[in-house]
Amino acid sequence: MVKSDPQTLLFKKSHPNAQLPMVQTLGAAGFDWHTPIAFTIKPGEILKVDIGLRVTFIPPGYEIMIRPRSGLAFKYGITILNSPGNLDNDYRGEVGVLLINHGPNAVPFEVGDRIAQGVPTKMTPLRLGFSTKEQETTTERGDGGFGSTGV
Repeated sequence: MVKSDPQTLLFKKSHPNAQLPMVQTLGAAGFDWHTPIAFTIKPGEILKVDIGLRVTFIPPGYEIMIRPRSGLAFKYGITILNSPGNLDNDYRGEVGVLLINHGPNAVPFEVGDRIAQGVPTKMTPLRLGFSTKEQETTTERGDGGFGSTGV
């Protein structure tokens, strides 16, 4: 196995128009994913768009969240259906973005348009187990679920 730089996210092109994600400003939390194809998404439509890149290495201790671009949501009602999407540390496949159009109009995209953003996130693996009666704790909220803390 070839050793990779522990701070570099690596991809392999799976489409000739694929672009390496780009950070737009020094203070940006993440980078933008570009579409390698032109497409139009109709109102109410759900569309999986592959960005033309396969993950080959995610640095140890990180995952990549796929989040919507706020401008697309604000201007057109385009967002990510399973937001945030997730690229697990051990994933080695095509990066896809699951878009949905909540807006009233069809929205066209051209090759190279930014359709989502990727945000590297430090992960903390946890062990899972069943509790014993002695390990159970109580909180003020208790088992209150949806809406239990107010509207």
